Amino acid sequence: MKSSKAPKIHIQEDLERQLLHGLACEWENALWVLPDEKRRLMRPPLFSLRELQTRLGYWSRHRNEIVISRNFILNYSWDDVRDVLCHEMAHQYTDQVIKSSESTPHGSDFLEACQILRANPKASGRYRPMHDRLYQTSLSDRDRILIRVKKLMSLARSTNRHEAEAAMTKAHELMRKYNLQLLEHSNQRNFISMFIGSPALRHFREEYHLANLLQRYYFVQGLWVSAYVLGKSKMGRVFEISGTPENVKIAAYVYDFVRNTIDNHWHQYNSDGRLNRYRKTDFAVGLVEGFSNKLARLESTPSLSNQTTALVSLQDPLLDAYISHRYPHTKSFQRATSNQNERVHKHGFTLGKDLVINKGIEVKANSDRLLPQ
Repeated sequence: MKSSKAPKIHIQEDLERQLLHGLACEWENALWVLPDEKRRLMRPPLFSLRELQTRLGYWSRHRNEIVISRNFILNYSWDDVRDVLCHEMAHQYTDQVIKSSESTPHGSDFLEACQILRANPKASGRYRPMHDRLYQTSLSDRDRILIRVKKLMSLARSTNRHEAEAAMTKAHELMRKYNLQLLEHSNQRNFISMFIGSPALRHFREEYHLANLLQRYYFVQGLWVSAYVLGKSKMGRVFEISGTPENVKIAAYVYDFVRNTIDNHWHQYNSDGRLNRYRKTDFAVGLVEGFSNKLARLESTPSLSNQTTALVSLQDPLLDAYISHRYPHTKSFQRATSNQNERVHKHGFTLGKDLVINKGIEVKANSDRLLPQ
């Protein structure tokens, strides 16, 4: 009798080969910030996964190798993995481009390399990955804003439509007041960047509409960035948002909430399965547009419109500088619009106009585990 463990072993081996290929693709992609003469000095390294107990990865100068913790890469999201990869690339850059003679591994030459490669100098040793820090840290004074927003969004679950609308309006008022205070009184802010959704070779139209909604109403900036698509063995794209940890956490929750709402309502609307995936896009775009319409109307309520700065005009120069440094070379693009079913779109729009974000900001379980159970 054959062991049932054998298929799982083969599945993990195939997965690890894909992950190693992904690391190589991401390494190549990360070099785009370097001028040609510096890029040529970076020799393509070997990549390996190993059982590491005290660190997430390391760079071996003698073997020209970047090692990543097997447990880490199988249990954390890809943006966390890229964070550690870029850190180890900075060590490689220190050795092969700067040719540093410093005795300490994290000295000034390494910090210079991190600046050049846009790498996180802290992403090593017992560093807590971004998703752990974002969802599992103890509360600070700023985090208490999330608690208040969470309570308001819990009130937004009320079956009384007026109570639900009032709670949602108050939550947005609180978020705007918080961001106004940051702009007026804080000259230093901590920003993070996080993937929203999954890397893919192709994204449906509703993803772009939802990305625009998050940037317009939830105090984050976003870019479509290159990222490895597991299973396709190619580089694709993913939407990455940047902002303060509080704003990123709220925007990520809103994204998940709207996506789940689309899936649930579409399942009901298309219960007989007669409509194809393109009609789901029409439905989803309608829902996102309807919700955006509702948020635009919410801005005109007295509690929000009396503020000196409009919601959509809150521009953070420090966040702009953070984005410009992180991605110095960006370009815009337009997607061609396709024919849509107006009836399906209108139904989604009607649902979106009545959508109320509720339940609050919850601690996320890690949903990006790669190793099969």
